[in-house]
Amino acid sequence: MGKDSSRCWAFAVLTSFLLNMPAAAAQANANAACRPLQPSVALPDADECSRRYGLTPGGDRAHALAALYEAGDQRSRGGDFSAAAGALDCAQAVAGADAGWQVDYELVRRRGVLDYRQDCTVEALGKFHQALQIAKRQQDRPAQSKSWNNIGASLRRLGDYRGALQAFLSSLEIQRGAREPALGPVLNNIADIYRDLGATDNAARHYDQALAEFRRVGNPIEAAHVLQSMGVLALDSGDTQRAEGLLEQALAAFVKAGERTYQLRVHAELGRAAILRGDLAKARDWTDRGLALAAEDGVRPPAPLQLQAARAARLSGQARAAQLRLSDALSSLPAQDSDRPALLAELADAYEALGEWPRALTTLRESEVAARTLREARYDREMKWMQIRFETAERDRTIAALAAENEVRALSLRQRTLALWLTAVSAVAALLGLIVFFLRRQQRARLAEAARQARLAEEVEYYRRAAAELGVDRTRLQAALDSRDDAVLVLDAGGQVLAANRSAGQLLGQAGDSLPGRAFGELLGESDASRFAQAMERLDESSASQRLDFGLSGGALRAQLSETGQGEGLIVLGLDALGVGQVERVGLEPVGIDTGAVEALADVEAASALDATANEAMRSSFRRALVELMLAVVEAWERSTGHGRLELAEKSRIWRVTVDDGRLRARAMERYLSLSKLPRQPRWRDVLRSGYYVLAECPLEESVRSELQKHVDTVLTYTRRHALV
Repeated sequence: MGKDSSRCWAFAVLTSFLLNMPAAAAQANANAACRPLQPSVALPDADECSRRYGLTPGGDRAHALAALYEAGDQRSRGGDFSAAAGALDCAQAVAGADAGWQVDYELVRRRGVLDYRQDCTVEALGKFHQALQIAKRQQDRPAQSKSWNNIGASLRRLGDYRGALQAFLSSLEIQRGAREPALGPVLNNIADIYRDLGATDNAARHYDQALAEFRRVGNPIEAAHVLQSMGVLALDSGDTQRAEGLLEQALAAFVKAGERTYQLRVHAELGRAAILRGDLAKARDWTDRGLALAAEDGVRPPAPLQLQAARAARLSGQARAAQLRLSDALSSLPAQDSDRPALLAELADAYEALGEWPRALTTLRESEVAARTLREARYDREMKWMQIRFETAERDRTIAALAAENEVRALSLRQRTLALWLTAVSAVAALLGLIVFFLRRQQRARLAEAARQARLAEEVEYYRRAAAELGVDRTRLQAALDSRDDAVLVLDAGGQVLAANRSAGQLLGQAGDSLPGRAFGELLGESDASRFAQAMERLDESSASQRLDFGLSGGALRAQLSETGQGEGLIVLGLDALGVGQVERVGLEPVGIDTGAVEALADVEAASALDATANEAMRSSFRRALVELMLAVVEAWERSTGHGRLELAEKSRIWRVTVDDGRLRARAMERYLSLSKLPRQPRWRDVLRSGYYVLAECPLEESVRSELQKHVDTVLTYTRRHALV
């Protein structure tokens, strides 16, 4: 058996033996409990704290608190957490009991930061939530944003990436609504989350946004940190060329700012990039420059720099130098340090390069134990967080279950509680699903109803506007009538005065502006009013002009009633004074009424368009469409309101209601319900106005509304084709 085969056999035997040894050290480290530093029960004396930290006793409290906060941060960064907690105790003593909510918030939050740096993440999370509640009670949005950011960092360490991302997004939303937003830290944290999840593209996009934000606010140090993170991301993705460019930019920024501590880690990453490219000379150059920088400052090089320097030395054939450097670095490294497994693994490679197989196997075993310890510690943190969340939910559900049970069957309460909890979990899940389903369904229904109501409102407004456009412009009509010398009034289908000129007012003994809005029959005596009503009825039945004489204020007047003949339902009443000898004359020639001005002002420029229609079939179709529309209007009215056609005539004020044999009738409207009774010159505008009135004022079903609108469109097609509207 050759020498190499013997080495391989020995390596395999030792590896099997070492990997099956009881990991007592790993178990001890994994079970090591976190010991967060709590505030002292008895706070120190404020004057003693001032002397200890070089403050002026009784001086400005805000200045003293800022100095104590800074002292605590310095001791925390140096790893002296007990001294950092003492600085916070002094800050609480100096602030006093009446310090205000801002001091309470900052103290709670900083104690959470202290727990976080000691890897007491669950305890830190509780303090961050407490600080968030203080900020919410005071409605301080910047403080809320800071607390959400701290919560997100804690949840990220606990492995709850979803919760961490939600917390960071909450902080980002608050910052975007602030007057002077600080978006850079939040965007950088979100990018770190995506990097942990392996979403490289999302991480790179958020790093770019964070970099732009830090440069916008003029923070070169944080911008350099982002460049360093972007370089590490590119390096982990295998893009060494881009990684080196970003890392060199970060290094230049740190050098310009004089941040020598941060330069050491950048030198380590640059050395790693050069090793990955196979350029060992460049790698040793970067690491040697970093080691020289640490020696100048009199500080111990960070573990990543030591690791890359040793790796470059080993790959260059200097395994002993690499082994000595790694042993020195491990001797000063804490047992729970996250860099320890990588250093031990590299040390095992160095021993293997030196041919020291037993020591290589032992070191490899230590590396596995250290890595397992870190994994178990992280697992313990995650399990503790999940246990707290579970116990909180369990406690709430158990209380509810116990209240519902009314303490029945006390001996089996524990078993029933467990069964009830399992049932409650399933029921809550199902209930939540049903609630979400019904809420989404109701939301869709509400949106559909809102859209339908909006469309209906638009339609109603259109119908009212269309009905108004079919009416008479009384201002123009009044101006036209006042320009005439003969006495003329314009009435609607109910006999109400729409307009009267000055001559008509003088004949009737009334002021011209007092006549519009009054029923013309009110100006007459009882017998004359009755004859006037009969003349109006005859006018409804026949398009021929109606004449009558009546006395008024000691004088005698002759009136002639005639329709305009354009379908708008207007009646022209011409008046003429009679002498004493003329009252008894019968069969006089009708008074000439020039209705041209009325017709022009009522937008009836196509006065004889319908009569001039050459196509008789088209005329018959139009008349049939009018009757069908009127029937549809009456049917829609009756179905939606429960009232008859008389109420339609009264409320719409389009059709006149008369008394016939002691009962009310809308005879004019009834003529439009039958093709055989339809007038020769139908008042199609009134039919359209009736349709618009029902569409605008009645709560119609969709099918009824659609059918009525179809009839309206049919009539409009004829009228527009023959220039009637």
